[in-house]
Amino acid sequence: MLFWVISAAMLVVVAAAILAPILRARATAQDLAPAAAFDLQVYRDQLREVDRDLQRGVIAAEDADRLRREIGRKVLDADRRMTEAAPAGRAGVAWAGAAVVLAALLGGALWLYQREGVPGMPDLPLAERIAAAEAAYRSRPSQAEAAAAAPAPQRGEIDPDYAALIEELRAAVATTPDDPQGLALLALHESRLGNLDAAIAAQRNLIEVRGAAATVEDHTMLAGLMTEAAGGLITPEAEAELARALDLNPRYPQARYMLGLLQVQNGRPDRAFPLWRDLLAEGPPDAPWAAPIRATIQELAWLAGQPDYVPPEFTTTAMPALPGPDADALAAAEEMTPEERQQMIEGMVAQLESRMADQGGSPEEWARLISSHAMLGNTDHARNLWSEAQTRFASQPEALAIVRAGAEQGGLTE
Repeated sequence: MLFWVISAAMLVVVAAAILAPILRARATAQDLAPAAAFDLQVYRDQLREVDRDLQRGVIAAEDADRLRREIGRKVLDADRRMTEAAPAGRAGVAWAGAAVVLAALLGGALWLYQREGVPGMPDLPLAERIAAAEAAYRSRPSQAEAAAAAPAPQRGEIDPDYAALIEELRAAVATTPDDPQGLALLALHESRLGNLDAAIAAQRNLIEVRGAAATVEDHTMLAGLMTEAAGGLITPEAEAELARALDLNPRYPQARYMLGLLQVQNGRPDRAFPLWRDLLAEGPPDAPWAAPIRATIQELAWLAGQPDYVPPEFTTTAMPALPGPDADALAAAEEMTPEERQQMIEGMVAQLESRMADQGGSPEEWARLISSHAMLGNTDHARNLWSEAQTRFASQPEALAIVRAGAEQGGLTE
């Protein structure tokens, strides 16, 4: 019922907008017509008076001609105003045109509603909408079904040298299937080639090999690969990996973003909005999930019953400096022994790594962490971090370039 009330109100507004100029023109014409008719009568009387004055010899013939010309111009002007003030034919055309436009608008609206709308569809109460969303959630296709229905990924030309290296990597992983670093690299490069099934298999094997040591990044990457293979749909199997990731770190941003996406896909904006609102507020503004959230957050807020929500504003100034020692700490470091200074540096690196494990980190922080561990002599750990970073930033070439610079600084690349 509310739909039809709104539609009728809109029709009245459009009709008023079309008819208002015609009504104003008609009112103006009605006001002007009596004045023009009176003037015309006065001018005609003046012409007759000029003729009488000429016959009586009151005025000369030249003056009579001049007066007739002046009065004649006024007569023509009054006659023109009379014609404009009584546009009966044009008024009829205007009313007919307005009727045609209104009929076309009404007919077009009804045709469009019959084609695109759902005539006879009753209002859907909130409880029924939630029930429908729950039914859609339970009836999602499996990973195999969604992947089979998804379009095949587009693959470009592969550099022969790169293809040869990938073949060597596959052979190496087949020889040592329990090597975590080899499996991580294989999953990364198979996904880059568009071989999503092979990438998913390698990532699953990596998680099995690591067992209880599998990280939140491992499970989140597997969920992402499965979602990509399913054409963007988060299937029950991908959701299970997200749940495992969030069990390890409930604050992990990428997993929270995907959880919000899952709620959006299943018609629950009320659940997705708080997840994405918090992610956007926490930043950083250049996070990979920030742009897609910003593009939809206000519409999502409206659907979630928060129409007054205003997204946070981020300036485009330079990013703040990465955490580091302040001036007092630097001054104190000058008085330390080499062993104490080493301990201070190790403590700072440990704090950075602990914070990144809880909150995630920017590419600059990953680069600093990798290079710092390499310079401290923790080469194996630095290599593991570099391998993890390649997996994490696989879909972000610019971010990966920043991290690679840190790995090069630590001597981890050739």
